[in-house]
Amino acid sequence: MEPTFIGATHVSHLKGKVAIVTGASKGIGAGVAERLAADGAKVIINYSRSVEDANSVVKRIIDAGGEAIAFKADISAPAEIGPLIDAAVQAFGRLDILVNNAGIYKPDSLETLSADSFDEHFNLNVRGLLLTTQAAARVMKAGAVIVNISSGLAHSPYPQVHVYCATKGAVNTLTRSLAMELGPRGIRVMGIAPGFVHTEGNVESARGMDEFFIGKTPLGRVGKPNDIAAAVAYAVSEDAGWVTGTTLDVAGGMTF
Repeated sequence: MEPTFIGATHVSHLKGKVAIVTGASKGIGAGVAERLAADGAKVIINYSRSVEDANSVVKRIIDAGGEAIAFKADISAPAEIGPLIDAAVQAFGRLDILVNNAGIYKPDSLETLSADSFDEHFNLNVRGLLLTTQAAARVMKAGAVIVNISSGLAHSPYPQVHVYCATKGAVNTLTRSLAMELGPRGIRVMGIAPGFVHTEGNVESARGMDEFFIGKTPLGRVGKPNDIAAAVAYAVSEDAGWVTGTTLDVAGGMTF
């Protein structure tokens, strides 16, 4: 079990802020949600499948003295995005932080990829991210922050995951273009590009790959959800107040 920030001491610099983390029922999303809550934010835990997992994250946050609710929405379904944003405003009165974390990763090659796989990836990883940002931006005010979870595969792609790599390249482009549009409103947009991170979602697909990835990582270990959560905490903080439109590699120095 990945250690969390429960019981840790953090300055509550996000007190009074409200955050949505998409795909937050486990893995990187759960780690990010718990960190933002530990830093004082009220958090909406978005999930699409397992209410049990989402409620577990909510319970950990509440047990640690934070505030959180779970809300089911499939980000790949446009009609479900608006209600997610509305839920944040109805529950907590505002929205200050959006972390676009929900995504899908499936291996492919020229032999195995299909139109359905292409649509599945792009509908969630790209269209879902963009439409969620669109809906969130309508209620956000100056000082708000949007964080897009990308991947190191965006700029050092693998041929075994053509479509996924392409979606993350699109995410990096959107991070830049959205920052340009929202900057005049005082809303920042940043990307975080993880390297190889241990999560529940890649237990099978990455089995036996630790030594390979550690060998490519100058800092000599695999990543943890807490590593990504710490980077998101920086991105939404005042310390990053002069940073927008860029994607930060959080990968221990690794290139895929």
